[in-house]
Amino acid sequence: MAAYTFPRSVQELANGGKRALVRVDFNVPLENGRVTDDTRIRAALPTLKLLRERGFALVLVSHLGRPKGEVDPNLSMKPVGEQLSELLDCEVQQAPAVIGPEVESMAGELGPGDVLLLENVRFEPGETENDPGLADSLARLADVYVDDAFGAAHRAHASTEGVAHRLPAYAGLLLEREVRELTKLVESPRRPLVVVLGGAKVSDKVGVIDRFLELADRILIGGAMCFSFFRAQGSPTGDSLVEEEGVKPAEEALRRARDSDCELDLPTDLVLGRELDADTEVKAAEGVVVPAGWMGLDIGPATARAYAEAIGAAGTVLWNGPMGAFELPPFAAGTRAVAEAVAAAPGATVVGGGDSVAALQEFGLAEKVDWLSTGGGASLELLEGKKLPGVEALNDA
Repeated sequence: MAAYTFPRSVQELANGGKRALVRVDFNVPLENGRVTDDTRIRAALPTLKLLRERGFALVLVSHLGRPKGEVDPNLSMKPVGEQLSELLDCEVQQAPAVIGPEVESMAGELGPGDVLLLENVRFEPGETENDPGLADSLARLADVYVDDAFGAAHRAHASTEGVAHRLPAYAGLLLEREVRELTKLVESPRRPLVVVLGGAKVSDKVGVIDRFLELADRILIGGAMCFSFFRAQGSPTGDSLVEEEGVKPAEEALRRARDSDCELDLPTDLVLGRELDADTEVKAAEGVVVPAGWMGLDIGPATARAYAEAIGAAGTVLWNGPMGAFELPPFAAGTRAVAEAVAAAPGATVVGGGDSVAALQEFGLAEKVDWLSTGGGASLELLEGKKLPGVEALNDA
């Protein structure tokens, strides 16, 4: 595990009359110009409220989607600002751009407690290139820098890494908590440590699997990624989604599991569908053999029961990735069973990954989990033991 010394905390900032450039993660889903899930916006509120209470004016910077360095009106921050305004119960001014004379003028006119939201920082091509000129321009907007965007901490971008070297830099409350909770999960978990991994791709999780084969007591595999493991074992997968480049890593993980003290569990039964559709023909598999013309779309009831039992007996649970196509009712039971088991687990529970969090929210169980990580890729990289540029920059600032 990469050892982290915690950066300076936003809590150390004295009452101010200054401007704080706050990197937030407002990369939220939009539909018809409205925010459909404001979880990430709400996660930033404690830091924003603390700074406003201490008299800081706030200049907020975030990315939204992947506009690839070009202005895309469909990815404007305006709907995000409107939602934030409701949540903070104050006016949130919307900047017309990310940088430039007009933006600098707006920032300069802010008073204590005022909030200015910059336009989508990825409208600037220099953001993902960590362009020094863009970092300089962002730094001119404020007196201090606060990074509360854990979800972007694994990116060495101008607004996450570059600007941290140009202003006194501090970690926001959310970033601090994310690093603390995930580090604790790896360094001092209550035993047994049970890790539940789902989703489509082994390649996305291979680093985490390798890491937890050394650290966990059990790893429970579900989702479409299990078919790379079945293919590695020579089991027929029918028309199931199989990540071909995941087969070799799956084979290696199975070999390593045999030589480790960690038990690697694969599904023992499946729910099959003719196609990925809510109205498709559905049947139970005979074990895990998937015939031609069928695809595996959920773990079966016996697997769901076994996984729930393992989760219930755990001292610590990490869950990342759904067990099947839970957005379709015929294939939601496995993910629901895991979600309910995690919510009811007596041990410490940490859930990461957008789909797992979405499942918990859909089933009304999000409040029953100890920590919901907003991180996605950042949380996986931290768990793998990698250093995160956004956190390292705060340490070096």
